[in-house]
Amino acid sequence: MAQAPRLDFETFVARKKAERAGGGAETTGHEYTYTFDRQSRVAFENTRAVAMAVEASVRLFKQMGAHQLLGQAVKVGERQFPRIHALAKQSCDTLQIAMPQVFVVSSPHLNAQTLGTNDDSFIVVHSGLVDEYSDEELLTVIGHECGHIHNSHVAYLTALHYLTYMAGMFLPWILQPALVALRGWSRRAEITCDRAGMLVARNQAASERAITKLAVGSRKLYEEFDLDAFLDQHREGNQGIGKYMEVFATHPWLPKRVLAMRTFGESALFQKALGKPAAGLTMSEVDGRVAALLKGDS
Repeated sequence: MAQAPRLDFETFVARKKAERAGGGAETTGHEYTYTFDRQSRVAFENTRAVAMAVEASVRLFKQMGAHQLLGQAVKVGERQFPRIHALAKQSCDTLQIAMPQVFVVSSPHLNAQTLGTNDDSFIVVHSGLVDEYSDEELLTVIGHECGHIHNSHVAYLTALHYLTYMAGMFLPWILQPALVALRGWSRRAEITCDRAGMLVARNQAASERAITKLAVGSRKLYEEFDLDAFLDQHREGNQGIGKYMEVFATHPWLPKRVLAMRTFGESALFQKALGKPAAGLTMSEVDGRVAALLKGDS
């Protein structure tokens, strides 16, 4: 009988501690990283259930997931979907990361995700997203996914992907400690990567459209979409016990994400990225305001 792969927890912790707290191994440009994303990842080093889930999920992806993508999706390259390839290269150049493998899968859902390992990452873009988004909006999404790679999120995203699938099949209560921890971190990681998408696209309006289109899912309906009315939903959503349902989500509610992006848009860091005078909020001030905005989702 085949033996299960050994989960080398000590090696995992040593490797993570060798990385910079802000993201990948000895890279620069992590000033935009949301503080509480970083702190959550540091806490994982002392959480055995999460670390073991990460190690097991990474091995499973190496054995199965990568081959499923190669067999069921279309690999992007200079000859295959050059528009998407160029946007991915621009995102990687901006964040100064190596080019990951990018795949397009056939799906009408407006979505993209990043899986794999921190050393071997795969970005998966749904075909519906390509159909509905302009280049600037798609650049925001691919920049967001590259932000996951830049901040060493990928192994945790892979663990969350497989644990969510497994919890729906058997023994969900055993997996809940790791799932709760990973979902809480994931909501904070999304804040980091929304900022990465903004820095790559350098167009706040396009970045906001990229997020809000996820709520509408229809180009025709989006022509009548009122962003201010949508943001008013945040205040309504903060009333009553329903607001605590966010604790089961992997992403903050969409109105919160837009408001958090607008706060980052007021930062000196983002203004500098736009080529304007570096005047505005410090990142400490931005993170403080965002933490207040997200309060209650953990």
